[in-house]
Amino acid sequence: MTFLYNGQESFDGKRRTPFRGSGDRMSGYPKTLGELRRSQWSEERIANRTVRQEIRENLLQQMEKDDDLFPGVHGYDDTVIPQIINALLSRHHFILLGLRGQAKSRILRGLVAFLDPQIPYVAGCEINDNPYRPLCRACRDRIELEGDATAIAWMPREQRYVEKLATPDVTIADMIGDVDPIKAARGGRNLSDELNIHYGLLPRANRGIFGINELPDLAGKIQVGLFNIMQEGDVQIKGYPVRLALDVLMVFTANPEDYTARGKIITPLKDRIGSEIRTHYPATVGEGMSITQQEAWTSRDGKRRVEIPGYVREIVEEVAFQAREDKRVDRRSGVSQRLPISTIENVLSSAEQRSVRGHESAVVARVGDIYAAIPSMTGKFELEYEGEIKGADNIARELIRAAVGKTFNKYFANVNFQPVVQWFEIGGELKVPDNASSSELLAQLKKIQGLLEHIEALGAKPKDDAAIQAAAAEFILEGLWAHKRISRSEERGFFAEARKASEPRDPREPTGGRMPRRQFN
Repeated sequence: MTFLYNGQESFDGKRRTPFRGSGDRMSGYPKTLGELRRSQWSEERIANRTVRQEIRENLLQQMEKDDDLFPGVHGYDDTVIPQIINALLSRHHFILLGLRGQAKSRILRGLVAFLDPQIPYVAGCEINDNPYRPLCRACRDRIELEGDATAIAWMPREQRYVEKLATPDVTIADMIGDVDPIKAARGGRNLSDELNIHYGLLPRANRGIFGINELPDLAGKIQVGLFNIMQEGDVQIKGYPVRLALDVLMVFTANPEDYTARGKIITPLKDRIGSEIRTHYPATVGEGMSITQQEAWTSRDGKRRVEIPGYVREIVEEVAFQAREDKRVDRRSGVSQRLPISTIENVLSSAEQRSVRGHESAVVARVGDIYAAIPSMTGKFELEYEGEIKGADNIARELIRAAVGKTFNKYFANVNFQPVVQWFEIGGELKVPDNASSSELLAQLKKIQGLLEHIEALGAKPKDDAAIQAAAAEFILEGLWAHKRISRSEERGFFAEARKASEPRDPREPTGGRMPRRQFN
């Protein structure tokens, strides 16, 4: 069971009052059933109010206030979020279908923002029973015995979300419950007695939200149990029929390939899921950059000023877009949005390492740092057969080069770089050691005619730090190499693009281009 709450910050990013546990009595709230009846949480108001109706009412109120319904989720405003809203307003159980790294789990966890801040339940109840409509035998007997003196506890919304990752070894006992023979022995009861049940995850999510990640990985008999709970409200535990009319919103995630494959999910369960919503990766580089900037750890705690130029961020994001379109990368597996997030963190770490070793005052990321971050890329995509032959590292290098080329076109589509190219063609070469400082690199770059004239298009100015100017100039050289205007190698650095050798000419062929006529007697 996963309770995703740290006592300080809720899923929607807002600060909440810390709580000690579900058994605490919150000051200022009714403490007994009698007090509860005379409060705003009267029987008329909450006795028959289901969790899906509660979510619907709170969602409508937030929409009227124009609140941000899913803070931190980008790129879904016109596609996924309207469909989720429709599902919630329709009081549907729903499933999110999408590849990895598409914010599916984040969306499910954000649903707690549509729950009431707290709800009353019978104190000590394992399944959070409604004081006016208790389900479990123990609570019914207790209320019948104690009446209005029955103790009431309060549950914050953050504790009403339960999440489970589906795996093939999950059992009915894990999800629904099991008969506890120790309880039966201690109480002197028959095994069939309801009081002997040790409840599983789903009953403990009663009056809340129950999320299952990767639904198709559940065994068929577990899916049947979910189907029975959703449709009939009953289930069999160890052969004993148990009536569990649970009040729960069930939400799921799955990979589209697994969800639609035969044998992965039983048809009756699929039929009972009210809405099927497909997620997607960011549609534009800008949307992807917003997500990466939000999630990546780039505000380092060192004493040096940290700067990641915009074109470096664009290249890192473009790498993910290139990978999603590359035929050598398995599209069924997808390329997670975690790729640019991990990469930009590694890029900055590479720049930080160079800055510390060179005793520089600023940390400025360069294109070369992206190549140093290849280890953070190769684990984020699966390769097809052709890609496996070439190797993940080589594929990553080609993706970076393609991303550099596309980003270069955005800034320098119609710019003439012939003077820079000519400098290399007449024999110029640039090879700078990896441990060279920004000042040393800039001094070498200044030797290339016409190169620094173009860095202002990237936001770098002649008065800026050497690190900023050097990073911009290096990007231009990388862009020229990506478009095969110049060459680059690990041994020589940047140098002139090799000219294609002309085909050997037949020595018998005259300069005019025609073979002489053969003389016959």
